[in-house]
Amino acid sequence: MATTKTATIIGATGLIGGHLLELLQQDNYYHTIRVLVRRPIENKDPKTEVKLIDFTDEESFKLGIYGSDTVFVAVGTTQQKERGDKEAYRKVDYDIPVKAARLCQETECPQLLLISSVGANPKASNFYLQLKGEVEEAVKALNLPSVSVFRPSLLLGNRQEKRAGEKIAQAVMPFLALGMFGELSKYKPIHSADVAKAMMLTAKEQKPGFNILEYQQIKALARQ
Repeated sequence: MATTKTATIIGATGLIGGHLLELLQQDNYYHTIRVLVRRPIENKDPKTEVKLIDFTDEESFKLGIYGSDTVFVAVGTTQQKERGDKEAYRKVDYDIPVKAARLCQETECPQLLLISSVGANPKASNFYLQLKGEVEEAVKALNLPSVSVFRPSLLLGNRQEKRAGEKIAQAVMPFLALGMFGELSKYKPIHSADVAKAMMLTAKEQKPGFNILEYQQIKALARQ
C-alpha cells in the first residue's frame, strides 16, 4: 500500500546507491524518492526528485534533507580519484555522512541508513578503516532514533568507473571466500544488489537505536 513517506538517497550514482534507487522506485513503501547529487542525472521516474546539492553549503544540504522520513547514505570516493589527497577524501567519506546525520537530527528525520565497511575502527592503522570508524562513532554520538550501519566487505558488481585492483579482487575473492567460516565470514565479498535490498528491508523495519549489520545479517535480508 502506498504511503506519504519520503526517502532521500545520497550516493545514488554509486554501486549500491544505484541498485537502491531502482528498488525504491519499484516499491510502494515510499511515496517520494529524493536523490541528492552534485551533478545532473537522468530521471524518468515520476516519484523521483533529483536535487542538485552543494554538500559544502549547509543550507543547501539541509533543504535536501528537510522533510525526509528516511535518509540513505551510500556515498564514497577513492584515494585514486582524489589523487591521494586524504583531506579531499575525508570531505567526501567523512564530512558528507556525518553532516547528513546531524541534519537528520536538526530536521527531525527519524531514520538514517549508512554504508560503512567491514573492519571499521577509529583506532585502525589503515586510513580507510579508521575513517569509517570515525564516521560510525560521530553518527552514534548523535543518538538518532534509528541508525543502521552496513559493513560489507568487497563489493561485487559492475562499476561505471574502472578500478583495476578491485577487478582482480572480484575475480579472486569468491574462491577465497569458500574457506571463510565463523568470524571470518564477515569478510566474504557480497553483491552490491544484496546490500541495497538489505538496506530497503531494514528501512521498513525502522529498527530503534544504533545497529550494525555485517555479511550474515545482510545476506539473510537479501534472501527474503
